Order: sequence, then C-alpha cells, then structure tokens
Amino acid sequence: MLLIAGAVIILFSIFGSFAYDGGHLAALFQPVELLMIGGAAIGAFFISNDKETILATWRALPLIARTQNHSKALYSDMIVMLFEVLTKIRKEGLMSIEGDIDNVYESPLFTKYPNVIQDTHLMEFLSDYLRLMASGNVDAYQIENLIDVELDVHHADTELPVLALSKVADGLPAFGIVAAVMGVVHTMESVGIPPAELGILIAKALVGTFLGILLSYGFVAPIAVRLEQRLHANAMAYQSIKVTLIASLNGYPPMIACEFGRKALSARVRPTFKELEDDIHAVKHR
Repeated sequence: MLLIAGAVIILFSIFGSFAYDGGHLAALFQPVELLMIGGAAIGAFFISNDKETILATWRALPLIARTQNHSKALYSDMIVMLFEVLTKIRKEGLMSIEGDIDNVYESPLFTKYPNVIQDTHLMEFLSDYLRLMASGNVDAYQIENLIDVELDVHHADTELPVLALSKVADGLPAFGIVAAVMGVVHTMESVGIPPAELGILIAKALVGTFLGILLSYGFVAPIAVRLEQRLHANAMAYQSIKVTLIASLNGYPPMIACEFGRKALSARVRPTFKELEDDIHAVKHR
C-alpha cells in the first residue's frame, strides 16, 4: 500500500503541478526517449552483473510489494521457540533434539510455531547450528566465529540486488543526458524547419533528461532502499538466534539466554520482558 501511495504522490506532484501550471502532458509522452533510457539502463545492468545477480534481483523485486511479516508477535514466537528448544536440551541433553532438527517441518517442537518455520532459510540456519552443538566437538567461541562468517556471507549475497539496483539508479540520469544529447543532435540537423517544429524537437530532447532523473530518484533508488531495509529486518532474526545460542553455550539458563536474544532485536519489534515472560509461562503450562 505504501509503495502504491508513494508512486501516486510522486506522479501527481510532478505531472499534476506541470499540468496545473499550463503545461501540456502530451509533450511529456515520449516513448522513444523512454525506450532509449530504459533500454540503455537494462543493457548496462546485464553487462555489470553475472547471471546469479540478475536472477537474485529478479526474485527480490516482488518482495517490495509484500507486507513485511516482521512483527513483535513473530519475534516473540521465535524466542519462545528457542526457549523450548534450550529447555529440552537442558533437561534431556543435546541428543534429545536430533530427531527434531532432522525433521523440522514434522517436529512437534517446531510445528507449534508456523509463522517462524515458514522462513526456510532461518530454520535451516537454526537447525545447522543446533546440529553442530549436538556434535559436541566445538566450543562457544568457535561457533560464534563460524556464525559471524556465515552471516557476513549471507548478508553479502542478499545485498547483491540492492547494489545492482543502486548502480542502475546512479546511471539513469546519465542515460537521460545521453537521450537529451541525441535529441539535440536531431534538432541541430533539422535547423531548416519552422521554429514551431524546432521547438517541439527541443522539448523532446529535454524530456530525456527529465525522465532519467525521475526514474532514478523517484523509483529505482527508492526500490533499492526498500530492499535494503528488508535485508536489515531479516538480519535481526539471525542475530537474535546467534546471541541466544552463544549465551546458552556459555552456560546461561534458557530464560537468561532468551533475554540475551530479545535484546538483539530492534526496539520497534522487541517484545517487552513482561510480554516474553508471559508467553513463556503460557508455554510451560500447555
């Protein structure tokens, strides 16, 4: 909804103000200029990125239109789920969760939290490190370093569409200038025509610069920013899991370890200590 509202505000503010001031909207409709700028931007996008980045960007674009599922309730469920896992480990040992992490989507321990387990990448991350902990051959320091390395790689991979779109946004104004220059060249070779027709050609040339800047700062750059915000929101869940697991490996009881994980969340979506305590209390008495 905000995506549509923002686009409408941009278009209405620019084109509406132009029309209100007496401008003719038909003069701004220049499909050839748009084809020149858009085609050049897409071509540069293909040249500057490999196949994996292009596909990752294509898959990431639909995400900007989806409602984010990062809510306080979701993160509360995630931490409560971690509490249950760590409590079971504390009571029955690490090997007791082997069956759960081998069949995450059939495990009664995890299936109670459908909103959490629908994130397959997050559950794969969690189950991998629970499995590593169950092996008993690594200490907290080694696992923390390994998690940091994996998160760095994960963030680098997910940032590829953001960087690719940012580069396209940076290039669009320049392609607008290229289109304008081509229009000026066409105008200069037509200096013998009547002034009225010459003015139309000049107007068409200037529209190229306008379209390049509008597409860059009005649409492509904001889309890149929106994807980057989603990346940061996703990163919180991984960071919270990391902090919780490391605290548990360092000997803290499940409730304290989960409090560590709660503190790793943004204040906008972080459940309060009382809310988390109530949710955990409800789990204990199921």
